[in-house]
Amino acid sequence: MTTFDEREAGFEAKFTHDADVEFRITARANKLLGMWTAGKLGMTPEASEDYARAVVHAEFEKSGHEGVFDKIVTDLKVRDLGVTDEDVRAAMAAAQAEARHQIMDVA
Repeated sequence: MTTFDEREAGFEAKFTHDADVEFRITARANKLLGMWTAGKLGMTPEASEDYARAVVHAEFEKSGHEGVFDKIVTDLKVRDLGVTDEDVRAAMAAAQAEARHQIMDVA
């Protein structure tokens, strides 16, 4: 194996690792956001876990963070809890920062 091949393999491994870390951060952030929303909705601990899983899956139903945002905003507006879109965006940012902190401290 040449030096170039070794460098290429190293870059590919780093790319794969970085993509995996970002995926885990996003999944953790969505779970944290789901738990935040479940708390606002007054769910039981068991229902909160199920709801958080549904929020994680919302990321895949509609490409990107907008699927998660749409699900949460819709669920909160049905209950008319007075939570604004800005509140949800702030919670999303906080969850992302917390998830990044949790994952990066472990990695």
